[in-house]
Amino acid sequence: MRHVLFPDPDQEHPVALPRLTYPLTAGTFLMGTTEFVIAGLLPDLARSFGVSVGQVGLAITVFAIGMVVGPPVITLATLRVSRRTMLVLALLVFAVGQVVAATVPVFGVFLAARFVTALATGAFWSVASVVAAKAAGPADTARALGVVIGGGNIANVLGVPLGALAGLLVGWQVVFWALAVLAVVLVVPVWRIVEPSAETTHVSLRAELRGLRSGQLWLVLATTACITGGVLSTYGYISPLLTERAGLPETAVPVALVVFGAGSVVGSIVGGRLGDRRPLGTAMVIGSVTLVATIAVALTSTVPALVLVSFGALGLVGFSANPILVALATKLGGDAPNLTTAMPTTTFNLGTAIGTGIAAASLQGPLGALGPVTVGIVAGALMLVPLSALALRDRDRVTRSRTPAVGGTGR
Repeated sequence: MRHVLFPDPDQEHPVALPRLTYPLTAGTFLMGTTEFVIAGLLPDLARSFGVSVGQVGLAITVFAIGMVVGPPVITLATLRVSRRTMLVLALLVFAVGQVVAATVPVFGVFLAARFVTALATGAFWSVASVVAAKAAGPADTARALGVVIGGGNIANVLGVPLGALAGLLVGWQVVFWALAVLAVVLVVPVWRIVEPSAETTHVSLRAELRGLRSGQLWLVLATTACITGGVLSTYGYISPLLTERAGLPETAVPVALVVFGAGSVVGSIVGGRLGDRRPLGTAMVIGSVTLVATIAVALTSTVPALVLVSFGALGLVGFSANPILVALATKLGGDAPNLTTAMPTTTFNLGTAIGTGIAAASLQGPLGALGPVTVGIVAGALMLVPLSALALRDRDRVTRSRTPAVGGTGR
């Protein structure tokens, strides 16, 4: 099968995306909030459980591990289950996980609840991506995914900073209870709008596994792991960077998260739109600028105003390639897109688990609060390797397809 990664730049977009795009976006908003709100609650959680900030940061790593395991395992185990049913079950399990995390005052149980919540989150994200991509059609896959994935970025603008502020004012437990209630409420529109016939009975396990044979797919997945791991290593531990190196108060952390999140919403939407027309070129530019922005965060970390600007720039570009990469994985999956669409979610979080785990350890090293952003710089540089290989491979394919055969008719 020939996979064309540079589609026709003159294709037109429809006026509006399918209606189901928006409840799916609301779901990714809730799940993006619970995944990243820990970054704004680190000091409060550390005091509540009597552990260090670095140990609390493991809640990010554990969540990422759950997101690594969840999408492929649950996708393969539920190929014959209605996608609508899967979305509803994911929301309900998500709600239960929030309640347990908020009510049991044992750090080990808190981490376990985070893991279970991550399984539900991974299932929702992967199924929502398949549903949104199919409903939008091939010409607008990246655009639809930009909106759905953008829900997680909107969480960085509203959910995460509001959660961090609520944690400071009334306690972090209230944040988790609110997320649980909102997830239950969202069950109703998801059940009503997503078609009950959204089944996958025609897709076989063998076909799904066959989709993993693509070398291009694995280059896409390697890129997703590096770019997300690098950005979230910096994002997840921005609180100690701002308070210890820039000398800002804890109340400035929600402001920084808003700046980052505002940039990420714009970047995800713009990236999704450009990605349908020039996917690899757009991803290469975004990856390069992401590396520059991460370096800028490190260089300006002792200047309060400048580090906030650098962190906002990182938000603008850091997650902008995500819808493009998921769309590429979906296209490379051909007629069996479920597993190949779930795999980017897995590799996003594999990178996050590895990156934030190393970042947590680096806090105790000689670099201190500068350690996590240093991890982000290394991951950002590594990201350019598979992305460059992917671009070169596709350029070679295009060149060969345009070169006429030499000697005779070619028969």
